[in-house]
Amino acid sequence: MKRMLWVILMMSCGATFISSLFPIYSEYYQLNSLQITILFAIYAAILVPTLLIVGAKGSTWGLKRVLRLSIWISIASTLIFLASFNVWMLYLARILEGIAYGAFTGTAVAFLLKVTSPAKMSTAVKFSGVTVLIGFGLGPAIAGLVLQYLEWQPLRLPYWILLIMLVSALLILETLPKQDNLLGQKPEKTKISIGVPSTFRSHFWSFIGLPIFIGFTLQGIVLSLVPSFAKNVIHTSNLSVPGLLILLLLGGGALAQFIPWLDNPVTRIRLGLLLIIIGSWVIVLSGQTTSLMLLWTGIFFQAVGGGWMFQITLRLAGELSEPEERPRVITAFYLCGYTGFIVPVVGVGVLSQFFNLNFSLMVLNLLATLAVIYVLSYSVKFNRSYSRINKTLTV
Repeated sequence: MKRMLWVILMMSCGATFISSLFPIYSEYYQLNSLQITILFAIYAAILVPTLLIVGAKGSTWGLKRVLRLSIWISIASTLIFLASFNVWMLYLARILEGIAYGAFTGTAVAFLLKVTSPAKMSTAVKFSGVTVLIGFGLGPAIAGLVLQYLEWQPLRLPYWILLIMLVSALLILETLPKQDNLLGQKPEKTKISIGVPSTFRSHFWSFIGLPIFIGFTLQGIVLSLVPSFAKNVIHTSNLSVPGLLILLLLGGGALAQFIPWLDNPVTRIRLGLLLIIIGSWVIVLSGQTTSLMLLWTGIFFQAVGGGWMFQITLRLAGELSEPEERPRVITAFYLCGYTGFIVPVVGVGVLSQFFNLNFSLMVLNLLATLAVIYVLSYSVKFNRSYSRINKTLTV
């Protein structure tokens, strides 16, 4: 289990590694906020269809084979970043990274469970989610520290380090056992589909899908714009700060899941929503006052709120669906999340062409606040229904 978690950690680092380099690319290639946000969002736009396809077909193709190929594609993406001399190469590298991580995330958990003993499966699932969030935060932190303190070839050196990390993942993957041999067996027909059963469709979209959409939207804004925000609004020249902020956001969200306080899932989501929206407004206030302390505080609130919300909404998506429905429901869950990464992030980029970045974030926050108010009001209805389900299960 530990070796596979290392592979997951390295690939997750690679998925967000570029975030700390956005200010460098913005200055070197003269990219505006819209171009930067598209560079961020194109990754998620490619990841979603890849996740849908590989999630359905991965077992037929061979889980380890898919993981190996995804790491090689990620290595190819890193090499293009290393050799880049034009903007189109950055977009190509991001497209490849979207394919790589889409293929990886669709099969990594399945393979992890395959190489883990039955007694440790629940622990493996829990730690896989935590490892992904830590990796998402650790990648930009490593890149930021390299940019700030090594000060050599800023567009190249970070990717040499990432290349070593990915090669280590590939080597460790090869030490893991192969999956069961499928030769001689007729592959099962798999259908690429997505859907939520009508039995809890309203609950899913209003209290699972919408909260994770809000969470990914607000945290996606941090991932894509905080490096430029810290440089141009907060006026800090320390290139490691954005990466450490992202590590606090995502790594802190992973660790927040271990806080035992508030066992009731509905209450945990309610408080998580409040924390993440408060954190977003504090971040906007930090731009108004150019306060780095407020920026750290806002991201801390978002980390705890986002960690709790991700944990409980994913749990509810699996808990409220039947086993045969679960793959489609989980796919719908991630589709809601990654849509949150794409649409509003690009929207802020468009707004920033007409208004300043801080005003654009205020518009997004107002819309997110209205969505949070709706979810909180709907939670009353959901709580009654969820209480009935729990009573039925315990009888």
